[in-house]
Amino acid sequence: MTAAAVTRRLRVRGRVQGVGYRESMRREAVRLGVTGWVRNRLDGSVEAMVQGSEEQVAAIIDWAHRGPPAAMVLRLEAEDGEGRFAGFERRPTL
Repeated sequence: MTAAAVTRRLRVRGRVQGVGYRESMRREAVRLGVTGWVRNRLDGSVEAMVQGSEEQVAAIIDWAHRGPPAAMVLRLEAEDGEGRFAGFERRPTL
């Protein structure tokens, strides 16, 4: 991780479970070189921690506003996050 790396915690609400959102985000993150994780939440939202350069994080957040074709994102919240990540993984529902 370079000094320029940023970390954001995302919460995505809408029709984002059961539509391939997590796996699509994992693939997009790997494509962009973003590290972190993504998981479903029991309240029906998706939570993610994303880390990379400002440009990489902005690109994954832009993607997260749309999601995969079957998703309907109604709201995305982003805040500063923390941690160090070696790759991007799908985590169990919490």
